[in-house]
Amino acid sequence: DLHTAYRRQRQMCIRDRYRKEHELHKKALVRDLLKEKQTELTAAERKLSAVLLDDQLLTGLQSITRLAELAEVSSPTIIRLARKLGFDGFSDMQDAIRDEIGARMKKPLAKLDTPGDSSDHMVSRFIQAVSGNVNRTLERLDLAEFDEVAALLSDPSHRLYLLGGRITRSNAHYFFNHLQIIRPQVTLLDSSPSAWPQSLLDMDAGSVLIVFDIRRYEKELEKLADLAVKQGATIVLFTDAWGSPIEKHARHCFRAMVEVPSSWDSTLAINFLIEALVADVQSRSSDQSAERIAALEQMIGESRIFRSN
Repeated sequence: DLHTAYRRQRQMCIRDRYRKEHELHKKALVRDLLKEKQTELTAAERKLSAVLLDDQLLTGLQSITRLAELAEVSSPTIIRLARKLGFDGFSDMQDAIRDEIGARMKKPLAKLDTPGDSSDHMVSRFIQAVSGNVNRTLERLDLAEFDEVAALLSDPSHRLYLLGGRITRSNAHYFFNHLQIIRPQVTLLDSSPSAWPQSLLDMDAGSVLIVFDIRRYEKELEKLADLAVKQGATIVLFTDAWGSPIEKHARHCFRAMVEVPSSWDSTLAINFLIEALVADVQSRSSDQSAERIAALEQMIGESRIFRSN
């Protein structure tokens, strides 16, 4: 009947959209291509690239004539840059930019139509999506950078600060709970921006700010990262596949896949990275962490927080 036909057509549209989103995940992002190709670009192309990157690619949605005016380059320069990035021309690159920005700024309401076969149970659909997220996050993980961050976080000479956004605050809190047991000088920043200046006062070249920021990216976190860098701090960023604007301030960045059949993004792949880092940091600080854990257990016993056997 008409109702069944409508449902089938609607499901096909949803699946096509979901497939398109995952194809976007597999392709290199325009921002990443611009960064990777810097050494191959001419001076004019690098100038154009800087304009696109400084404005989170939004300038790339202008007409070719307007973009040429804004970047102070010629239209042929724009076309040459697009082809160097692997696109057929400017319109092809602009389509990729439009898709990338659309995915990066997707709102919860835009995710209400859940892709996939409605005959599958939500648990099955969700576990497939989460498993895929973890696997694709691992495929993109730079193990050398992972080791650098583990070494950085295990060095007791560095004071650590952590903060997450509205959705990722729980990830920051979870990471803090573990790091604070393993080593000293770990601080979870207050969620209120009005309390951040007191912490910024103590940040210096020996400080590390660990920030979690996924779409829709929070301007307050970006401002905090900017101020922390000006204080000399090192930024370690956990973000999604499209990359928070904080990337331009971060020395180290971990991108995780977050797309699931829900109105909200999943941070399970981010938590996987957190737990792997906790294990590595603890193995690098085994003597110190053993002493702290023993002291903590004694305090817990004396305070009788938990029920004794």
